Formats: sequence, C-alpha cells, structure tokens
Amino acid sequence: MAILIESPQSIQPAGDKPKRIDEFFGRASDGNQQVSIAKMQAPAGWTEPGQRPDFDEYTLVLSGMLMVKTLDRQYKVKKDQAILVRNNEWVQYSTPAEQGAHYLSVCLPAFSEEIVHRDNSE
Repeated sequence: MAILIESPQSIQPAGDKPKRIDEFFGRASDGNQQVSIAKMQAPAGWTEPGQRPDFDEYTLVLSGMLMVKTLDRQYKVKKDQAILVRNNEWVQYSTPAEQGAHYLSVCLPAFSEEIVHRDNSE
C-alpha cells in the first residue's frame, strides 16, 4: 500500500549557523529505521562538526555548493552532482562563504543522533 507523506518533520540541525532539515522518511518522521530521506537547506558559510556515522550517506546537490571533507581530501559538490560517504568514514560538511546549498540526503540505515558520532567540537 502506498503511503503519502503530506509534510516532512523538521529536525534540529548541528552546526554553527541555522540550517533547515526536513525529513520525509526516517526515525523522526515515520519511525523508519532502515532509511532516512531529508531535504536540507544550508546557508552560506555554514559548517557542522565532523562525524564518523554508522550509516552510508548519499547526497545530491540541487543548488549551490556543498563542501565535503574526508580524511583524504575535500570535495566541492555542485548542482546536479552527488557524493556517497560510506559507513564509518570521517566526514565534515560545510558550504563556502559566498554561497549556501540545497540538497537531498539519504542515509542507510536511517539517521539518528545515537549513530552519527559527531566530534566533540560542538
């Protein structure tokens, strides 16, 4: 049976500037522990703490640019580009000072505060 999600659940984000997270599927919105799908809107110059999550995160940039820093390198993910960060890989997300980013994030299994394992920099 199909399930219509009429509106997402807003989630409190981490980071140094206000970022909007609207979760359509996942632990916060419908209790789904297998996958979370969320739309993100991050302002210019935003940075969140590094993390080593227990999930794969698939990210598709819809507009702007998302900076994705791993232990090996830093990626500039632009509109219509995507990146996959694997389970247990250290990562830090940010946006450049001159532009924000609007993007979709899919986490397998679903995102939760208990399995994101953020650095103690907050």
